[in-house]
Amino acid sequence: MSTDIGDYLGGQVHMIGIGGSSMSGLAEMLKKQGYNVSGSDSSESHALEALRNMDIDARAGHYPNMVREADIVIYSAAISKEDIERKEAYKLNIPQMERAVLLGQLMRGFDKRICVSGTHGKTTTCAMLAQILIESKLNPTIHVGGRMDSIGGSTRVGSKDIFLAEACEFNRSFLQMSPSIALVLNIEEDHMDCFGNMEGLENAFFDFLSLLPPDGAIIAFAEDDRVMRLCGRMEQECITFGMDIGDWTVKNLIHDEKGSPSFTALYKGKEMADISLIIGGDFNVLHALAAVACAHYLGVDLSIASKALAEFKGVHRRFEFTGEVKGMRLYHDYGHNPAEMQAAISVAKLQNRRVIAVMQPHTYSRVINMFNDYLTCTKDADITLVTDIYGAREVDPGNINSQMLVDGMLKNGVEAYLTPSFDDTEQFLLKYGKEGDLVLTMGCGNIDLLNEQMQINWDKSEER
Repeated sequence: MSTDIGDYLGGQVHMIGIGGSSMSGLAEMLKKQGYNVSGSDSSESHALEALRNMDIDARAGHYPNMVREADIVIYSAAISKEDIERKEAYKLNIPQMERAVLLGQLMRGFDKRICVSGTHGKTTTCAMLAQILIESKLNPTIHVGGRMDSIGGSTRVGSKDIFLAEACEFNRSFLQMSPSIALVLNIEEDHMDCFGNMEGLENAFFDFLSLLPPDGAIIAFAEDDRVMRLCGRMEQECITFGMDIGDWTVKNLIHDEKGSPSFTALYKGKEMADISLIIGGDFNVLHALAAVACAHYLGVDLSIASKALAEFKGVHRRFEFTGEVKGMRLYHDYGHNPAEMQAAISVAKLQNRRVIAVMQPHTYSRVINMFNDYLTCTKDADITLVTDIYGAREVDPGNINSQMLVDGMLKNGVEAYLTPSFDDTEQFLLKYGKEGDLVLTMGCGNIDLLNEQMQINWDKSEER
């Protein structure tokens, strides 16, 4: 007999890995819908703090005793069967459900189920489209993988017409969803520990698109050969976008002195909307274009879409300015694979400052599989600092470490230094950082806490 989350409305839901970008949002959504929610995560984070502010008992550490109070346990794909809280649930015969299954069940009954997929850009594109739909008074239900100030978090419970969510490929999680509209932003190398090779990754995206109903639609990046190869195999309507090729294209792209882009969106050669963004980076032009393409398909007034995008301030942990220390401007970005880190640095360089990139490598398997890409992804930064690898769900295999990355970077002409801990990194930056520098911390682990640590310590020293 399959487990249905609806059977536990009003009951106690315990979430293992509650601090994750998706899990924390689902915790919010369950709380808003009338479930009692508790959870644990491996380490302290801003996400746990935010959940506690919503009266959710979210703790750092492992707490089998919390499981004993639960009616159902939700766990993320990163949590193995050997986790002590999951083992407690097995012992007590408490039903368990994987995160992606929960998300798929929450989407049921919605008329339009919009799923944003791709190796990079899911969160920003999803957030842009969310803001457009809200401004258009369509009252969407939203689950995005980052916190948006405009909705006070990462979820929004609206009507039963539109459910907008990110569709994550890791562990093939997106195969638990039931999209009626699928955005495919790109298909690039990542999660090889899960897929084995690029063919395996591409096949997973094909299986995802195969979930679409016959009258569904695909919004696809025209400049990605893998994406277009998959679209050629599908029977559903495919609407394409790209800088220069596709149904939706870009014209008159310019940047202001801060690097923020403005452009005209064309549909099959016809001028449809003038778009201006606050956030920098040409990759965000593509994210906005994908959002506009989907909005147009839904019948949204593009003048409203233009206004919404002009006011879009981004998502927390996406090239987010966090403060100033010793005259250095501190930023944080969630980018955790080489391509995303390179893109974040490209935005930093638009400010014409000396850029110090602080990399927290994420998971041992990713560093092993993409080792050579890590060695050059920060080459456009003036200085690169590398912290210890953030293992997340993984146990240290003993054959990879951050010193190996630094050695490889130096051989490739990158000025790199090993600063294993947050304290080491802070000391380096205070000693060698200069007024006017831009410091960019990067990673999806807990590296954002370094920004907070430095700000707190600096503010205390200034008070003295």
